[in-house]
Amino acid sequence: MSFARTVWIRIHLCLALSVGFLFVLIGLSGSLSVYREELDELLNPALTVDDPKGEYLPLDRIMAAVQEAHPHRTRAWVLEMPTSPRGMITAWYEKPFETAGELYAPLMVSVNPYTAEVVASRFWGRTAATWICDLHTQLHLGLFGWNSVGILGLLLIVSTITGLYLWWPGFSRLRQSLAIRHNAGLARFAFDLHRMLGLFSAGILLLLAFTGFHLAYPKLLETILGASDMGHGDGGPEILSTGAPNGRPVSLSEAVLLARGPFPSAELRRITTPDGENGTYRINLRRPGEPSIRHPSTLVWVDRWSGQIREIRNPNQFTDGQAFITWIWPSHTGEAFGPIGRFAWFCVGLMPAVLYVTGLLHWLHRRGSIQDREINLAPLRPKLKRTWNTLLYNSLNLIRFTRRFASWAIEWMFRIVRWGKQRYLD
Repeated sequence: MSFARTVWIRIHLCLALSVGFLFVLIGLSGSLSVYREELDELLNPALTVDDPKGEYLPLDRIMAAVQEAHPHRTRAWVLEMPTSPRGMITAWYEKPFETAGELYAPLMVSVNPYTAEVVASRFWGRTAATWICDLHTQLHLGLFGWNSVGILGLLLIVSTITGLYLWWPGFSRLRQSLAIRHNAGLARFAFDLHRMLGLFSAGILLLLAFTGFHLAYPKLLETILGASDMGHGDGGPEILSTGAPNGRPVSLSEAVLLARGPFPSAELRRITTPDGENGTYRINLRRPGEPSIRHPSTLVWVDRWSGQIREIRNPNQFTDGQAFITWIWPSHTGEAFGPIGRFAWFCVGLMPAVLYVTGLLHWLHRRGSIQDREINLAPLRPKLKRTWNTLLYNSLNLIRFTRRFASWAIEWMFRIVRWGKQRYLD
């Protein structure tokens, strides 16, 4: 074995034995965090609207209900619009006094958009779904954990690259290296599975590790690319009001209407209320083609006193560096690639756990700590065969049904067209 390969093996092994379990924690918690909202609604059925009908109530009515429930919270609120008709509007209060000193623990107020009923008021990190998110982003260790997760992202990049280097067999043995031998014992099967799953998940793991490092240290890449104040898309510089205070401030609904002027086809995602007398409304819109759903990059600042548009952030005018930054967050969560992307990210988040277990089994076997054993799949083969035959039979039936339905639909479509033409001619 060459000296270089020995060094790579030691690096890969040392990372696995020292921080491998942390990779597992971050991966599993990341998988669950992909579906944070769905998990929260599953655990808290009251957060879904049972029978959504009609239009949403005016935003001023929603905000009034929030302020009535929390009259002593006078700083800015952020209203986040739901992503489905059954979802709640979430009002975020970034710095509640109850969680002062914590790294990130805003108040989340869930409001029914059809009735303005305040359904729940909860603090981030005190619910199951947000507790899992905190485990993923900071390991429940505050700022130290936040920085540690960023460093773990770099270490995961090193671990993945060393794994790819150690896997590469050369072109002559490439086909052989892709085989999984279940009849050569448990240790060999674990090693083959480790290499195969590591290979197919390496690309996404590298992407997740890189984007995770950026989210932990956003200023570094933003400074290099000249894209400061980008945040997750809903940040940006602090724009102050220049209008003279009067007794008739611009309402929430009016501010949204004004912000829609430059972008009439955009979808409303977030509204930040003015913070103090000289604060402005910050309206977060999503235009077609933007990668992020929850944190799009189209921003409009509206003066609370004069109603003038003070500033506009238009993604179509971004530099290449700014456009690159806007893809970081949705690429990390998978939402940039739609439902299929989110599910793929969920599956890849499970890979560190599988790689950790299979790699540990192989290492223990090489040390002589555990003995190899035979894998007997014979009892499972009849069941697997029956399952495969059932799936094949149902798939064929589905194809037959689809063809019949399509033929029936096309036939009736032509009948309707002929009937319409006859009525028109008559």
